[in-house]
Amino acid sequence: MSEREPRVLVVEAADVGERLDRFLAGKVASRSVVQRWIEEGRVLVDGLAAVAKTRLRQGQEVVVRPAPPLPSAAEPEDIPLDVRFEDEHLLVLVKPAGLVVHPAPGHPSGTLVNALLHHARFEEDGDPSRPGVVHRLDKNTSGVMVVAKTAATREGLVALFQRHDIERRYEALVVGQLPDEITWETLHGRHPTDRKRFTTRVPRGKRAVTHVRVRARFVGAAHVDCTLETGRTHQIRVHLAEHGAPILGDPVYGRPPRDPALCAIAQSLGRQALHAAVLGFVHPVTGARVRVEAEPPVDFRDALAALAAR
Repeated sequence: MSEREPRVLVVEAADVGERLDRFLAGKVASRSVVQRWIEEGRVLVDGLAAVAKTRLRQGQEVVVRPAPPLPSAAEPEDIPLDVRFEDEHLLVLVKPAGLVVHPAPGHPSGTLVNALLHHARFEEDGDPSRPGVVHRLDKNTSGVMVVAKTAATREGLVALFQRHDIERRYEALVVGQLPDEITWETLHGRHPTDRKRFTTRVPRGKRAVTHVRVRARFVGAAHVDCTLETGRTHQIRVHLAEHGAPILGDPVYGRPPRDPALCAIAQSLGRQALHAAVLGFVHPVTGARVRVEAEPPVDFRDALAALAAR
């Protein structure tokens, strides 16, 4: 199928009540691009033009006519990249904590996208400010990411993420204790009063599944592995916090520990102690198995050592 041919989607039970733009985001393009297409009348619901905030009903047919891509809005910048795998279709890299993935208000430059544009050529499709971006890590989360160089590769990777056919394991340092192994399967949606946060405490939402295994226990804290079955925004941070073990240093979902020593370790770290350690998938073009594992950065390892030394 051509990138410009109409896409037809049918609303399923899990998406009932979802906004049109959120329903399409990630399925056909990024949310900002989807919103532009909706404004241009390129999205029809049951044959009629709709607005971004339209709430969907089960069985409705959504037809999207993609627009040609806009010129890239980001400029190449010579920012070092830690690339672990690369071919003509995609690359896998390790993002450092503190690096924003793409230009946004407050971060017009100095982002991962700026670095990528300097590093390689990307076939543009969709949002010109996010060429190649398939998934994101929060600014202060470190770890492994995959980036598509071509539109066909991006579509293949998006399909893998949508089918949850990606191996993703994170390491985290948490405040509190958990069982040796536990799985959380919850709803996941935007917080009703704070639109920058997400929560499991919603009457309707998307399915979110996180498998957690404790690697080591410390006084008032633990080192855990989190394996994602789904990949919702802030999923690990929300699941850990709302089950009594927030990530050390998380400024949004956590709070300063009462223990002065833990508080000092969190302040020294200066960010949430979350690292995307493993990313594995079947290459959407070659069919080869790609798997990259990266140990946590120095600041995470220093915090881990400080916890162990207590």
